Amino acid sequence: MAHPNDELIQRFYSAFDRGDGDAMAACYAPDAHFHDPVFGDLTGAEAGDMWRMLTGRAADLRVELAEHEAGDAKGSAHWIATYTFAQTGRKVVNDINADFRFRDGLIAEHVDEFSFWAWSRQALGAPGVLLGWTPLLRRKVGAQARSGLDTYRTVG
Repeated sequence: MAHPNDELIQRFYSAFDRGDGDAMAACYAPDAHFHDPVFGDLTGAEAGDMWRMLTGRAADLRVELAEHEAGDAKGSAHWIATYTFAQTGRKVVNDINADFRFRDGLIAEHVDEFSFWAWSRQALGAPGVLLGWTPLLRRKVGAQARSGLDTYRTVG
């Protein structure tokens, strides 16, 4: 029988593959912390809103949960997202490793790690190839992502 936190990871990524941002958000503790190379640090409802925004805008998103494990306090997942990056129309296959910390049956901390350069080469084309390794492009993409999330959270 799988650990309840392992079942939580499976539920989270199954909802992601279905495009159900509300179900993903329900997996987080109210004061959860999220971090990734694009959005940076998000806290509380920001993480759930990010998933709602991303799943709501995704036309062809596919999420594969390749590996996962969890115990009482910690867990991890290796997952692969395949989608078209809306701003450029370019196909992206993003290979991501996630680490989780759990509290009271919910995700309290979630850190996604992936190669920003590999992502930017696919998503942005030539600018990503030339500048994807630089902090300048990372800051620019992060600022755009954060601005988009802030607008989404304001407008709904």
